[in-house]
Amino acid sequence: MEIQIRVLASSSRGNCYVITDGRTQLLLECGIRFRDIQRALGFRVSNLAGCLLSHEHADHAKAAGDLMRAGVDIYASQGTIQALGLSGHRLRPVRAHHPFTVGTWTILPFDAVHDAAEPLGFLLASRAGKVLYLTDTAYCKYRFQGLTHVMVECNHSLALLRENVKAGVIPLSLKNRIIRNHMSLERVLDLLRANDLRQVRE
Repeated sequence: MEIQIRVLASSSRGNCYVITDGRTQLLLECGIRFRDIQRALGFRVSNLAGCLLSHEHADHAKAAGDLMRAGVDIYASQGTIQALGLSGHRLRPVRAHHPFTVGTWTILPFDAVHDAAEPLGFLLASRAGKVLYLTDTAYCKYRFQGLTHVMVECNHSLALLRENVKAGVIPLSLKNRIIRNHMSLERVLDLLRANDLRQVRE
């Protein structure tokens, strides 16, 4: 068994990833149109064991309601669920530092730092390996053991951001929002240095 990750979308226009350990297939985020998710999965949406949402922003959660109507369970914090206005029996509220299982995955949610109601990162573990998924956060205060795959957002470089403000390319207010809510290249490097990457394959 081997972990496989497919990127369906990764940008401020939408984020969506398919991850499987060979036995249980999950979506990480659903920030693109439902029909695009259907196409990418060969119209076998029912093969999904669930979808994990990090937070409520549309580029991460756009298709949540459609997935629920298609019979897919949505795993998200109570804050994210409320911010999206979702309801129904397909919702699975989760809490930071409270592990849960979906099929062959054991998933540990943990708190992230972002301008959202209750944002989370996820550590996903199965016999096939251990995946760190972390997006839209200013920094990460945790260390992780035995990682085999790292999925982390690197949003900007502090030096380039400062240059762009100075040159008038972006306003100071946008720079400040970016720094408060997204991880810089420098912080991503700190995160990688703080963790044991000897087993990381991807």
